[in-house]
Amino acid sequence: MGTAGNLPGMNDLPLLGSGIDGAAIAARILTHPGIQRIPSPKLTLFTCRAFLPPDLCAGLIARIDEVRRPSTIADANGDAAFRTSETGDLAAADPLVIETEARLAAFSGLDPAHGEPLQGQRYAVGQEFKGHTDYFEPRGLEYERYCGIAGNRTWTLMIYLNEPEAGGATRFKAVDKIIQPETGKIVCWNNRRPDGSLNPATIHQGMKVRRGVKYVITKWYRERPWG
Repeated sequence: MGTAGNLPGMNDLPLLGSGIDGAAIAARILTHPGIQRIPSPKLTLFTCRAFLPPDLCAGLIARIDEVRRPSTIADANGDAAFRTSETGDLAAADPLVIETEARLAAFSGLDPAHGEPLQGQRYAVGQEFKGHTDYFEPRGLEYERYCGIAGNRTWTLMIYLNEPEAGGATRFKAVDKIIQPETGKIVCWNNRRPDGSLNPATIHQGMKVRRGVKYVITKWYRERPWG
């Protein structure tokens, strides 16, 4: 594994802030080799294979297993099976987390100061996360609690850490796009439209794992600095 100080391009380009300027972030992401943009006017969505090396992925999986707990949702909707995965908050001072954070910053230009702590998710057989958006609804019951300081979410960067034997894909319903898990693959999207408004077309589903276990890590960015 590399170190945060010598990652390709880490010191070559400036950070671009919170991600509110979605066009600037998209342009930065498109400079990287292997990037694929999903062709749709409805949302800004990218994938790239082999973003993280397998050894770094394996190390992050071990970290998730050390701290995982049942996942939750911000606004209860009466469906106890809506999100059945496990979640693990990863320590910011961990060298593996530091390296991953540096790679994400170099890739996207998003300022780590606007990012939530890196979070891992684990999906066993039958577990899923039904269709949802990552931003918080301004009229939601918990909006002020979750967004009062840092504001709403701007971008989501998610990385598959392994490949389950079957199932576990991510489906973007509005564009009928299904993305299959591959070790080290990154999936990232702007949670807003070009005019800055929240984009309901980013609704997506973590589909049920049929065989094996799926691990991912997710990094969300906010309008204002985190914390």
